[in-house]
Amino acid sequence: MIALLAICVAGAAYLGLALVQVVRFSRRRIPGRTRTPSISVLKPIYGAELGLYESLASFCQQDYPDFEIVFCMHDEGDPARAIVERIVADFPHCRTRIVYGDNAGMLNPKIANLAKPGAEPHGEIVVLADSDIWVGRDYLDAIAVSFEDERNGAVTCIYGGVPIDALFARLAAMHSEEEFAPSVLVAAAVSGKVWFCLGATMAVRRSVLREIGGIEALGSNLADDYELGKLVAQAGHRVEISRYLVHTTIAHTKFSQLWTHELRWSRTNFRLTPAGHVFSFLMYTVPFALAYALLARNALGLAVLVVVGGLRWGVHTAARSMFSDTQRDEPWLIPLRDLISLCVWAASLVTRNVRWRGARHRM
Repeated sequence: MIALLAICVAGAAYLGLALVQVVRFSRRRIPGRTRTPSISVLKPIYGAELGLYESLASFCQQDYPDFEIVFCMHDEGDPARAIVERIVADFPHCRTRIVYGDNAGMLNPKIANLAKPGAEPHGEIVVLADSDIWVGRDYLDAIAVSFEDERNGAVTCIYGGVPIDALFARLAAMHSEEEFAPSVLVAAAVSGKVWFCLGATMAVRRSVLREIGGIEALGSNLADDYELGKLVAQAGHRVEISRYLVHTTIAHTKFSQLWTHELRWSRTNFRLTPAGHVFSFLMYTVPFALAYALLARNALGLAVLVVVGGLRWGVHTAARSMFSDTQRDEPWLIPLRDLISLCVWAASLVTRNVRWRGARHRM
């Protein structure tokens, strides 16, 4: 009982800190830019996923004077080819390239898709953005603003989920917005610096990218976003979390899709930051608070449940307001969401195999 109470108290402290950081982040503003460095956007594409045309089109519609987009595919038989060719035809004003092939021998399939002849970026700023990310017209403006600070070697963006109308898609969006995004802000606040990037947007000065060994330097690590941030920080440059938000479509219709995706994330985090990951179960405190209240059957147990539940609801509401595109509160899903996250966390401690794009990898 004492151990369970200690977990609840520690979890409540984390939720309180997470709530504060989300609110602080929501109050940040993006200043206007004064310079327009040339920008290259590299898009790794694999398969005709849901909403691909709309996602890619959002990058072609930027209100920015000097940018190019490089569409990268492993082979010409990719089902996404027709969609990419349609994008190029529909946006003739946008400078684009389509490059096929990959860098054989690289462990990371995304980086193997990007680090190949013909895909070399020409811009002063290089942006690596996943294919399922969609953005507003001011996206590149916001990226350019962050690089006006010469100390910044890399810039990354937090993302929110746009789920289809399916239970497991909505639960996956809750994970992105109410667990992952707040944990990123808490980690940055506690450490006082950022040493990672997020795959939704990894922007880096081309000069800094050359300094750390180019895109090829990320190919041996499945967590290319974490590796890029680490290498930039180790080279003496700062990594900044932009106030700009991007969004990703979430199309999970089955529990197995949610489980496989989140287990890969969780297992990767365990490999990269084992100590932090071991204690990350404190983010999922509602099941512990429920268990303590049922076992204690007294005023203290009820008080713990009310405090933990209130803080978790606060994070849910604040995160939905900040990161969600729909902003539809669903607090009744919180216990289920936390229980699933707790099970994923436990599974990540005992398995070394993950699946990514249909392939099995051993961490």
